[in-house]
Amino acid sequence: MKLSIINGPNLNLLGTREPEIYGVRSFEVYLSDLRNRYSDIEISYFQSNVEGEIINELQRVGFDYDGIILNPGGYTHTSVAIGDAVAAISTKVVEVHISNIQSREDYRKISMVSSKCIGTICGLGLQGYELAVSFFANPQ
Repeated sequence: MKLSIINGPNLNLLGTREPEIYGVRSFEVYLSDLRNRYSDIEISYFQSNVEGEIINELQRVGFDYDGIILNPGGYTHTSVAIGDAVAAISTKVVEVHISNIQSREDYRKISMVSSKCIGTICGLGLQGYELAVSFFANPQ
């Protein structure tokens, strides 16, 4: 099984950025632990602060992988283009957010991506990524 995790803007700063919201653990350390826990699954990782690069990566993996875990970061609330890219690919996508976007500012309660995804996990910290991996690994 091949899964891809795609993270959007500012998620490269996890561990140092607003630790009261996003925690103190870097994504690289978390990803290493996740790969060890799911050693039978190939988990690729891509992060970009650039909207077009995220779209390019969705299109690159969106027809060959078994699942995509997407955290579009701030683009969640603004990018019709990322939503359109998710709709255009055949691979199922789970949207993940570390914070509970429904409990934050009003503009964060709107997602241009959620309706194109098979599901959304938010507010459970980095554990949301593991829950998404588990979803793909154990289809019902």
